Amino acid sequence: MKFYLAFLCLICTLSITSQNTLKLNNSKSPKATLTDVSWISGYWTGEALGGFVEEIWSDPYGKSMMGSFKLVTEGGEISFYELCAISEENNTLILRIKHFSKDLKGWEEKNETTDFKLVKIEKHKAYFDGLTFDLIDENNLDMYVVFKENGKEEQEMKFSYVLKK
Repeated sequence: MKFYLAFLCLICTLSITSQNTLKLNNSKSPKATLTDVSWISGYWTGEALGGFVEEIWSDPYGKSMMGSFKLVTEGGEISFYELCAISEENNTLILRIKHFSKDLKGWEEKNETTDFKLVKIEKHKAYFDGLTFDLIDENNLDMYVVFKENGKEEQEMKFSYVLKK
């Protein structure tokens, strides 16, 4: 009986932990502009993935917002970087990311990016396919990312950021 209760708790926990991200599936992205996500801009810092993370987003300009991400381990070593862009295309938004190791060697092929199509937009939430931005208040931003390994979905991870002033 204890096994079944533990198993039920595990199933409930797993279903709860992945409710912050959405999938687009075969749907069409909703209409949106960069004004709808301009609240993402800023210099955000936090702790995740066993180290210190910073994410910096520019204000909207030229139909895009540019972002960068850096993970520094507890030992002070750079783990990896990301260069990001949220772009207005076809009356909606798309998030594109390129990953780089600490020596700036790209993870994706030269002309490829990891793309996240917009699924849903709310006043202070932007749901991209497998990645969500959630503005808690003017100084706190949570991001939820579904990490994949070998093409299989693994888990949703939360990044909690504080606006650095």
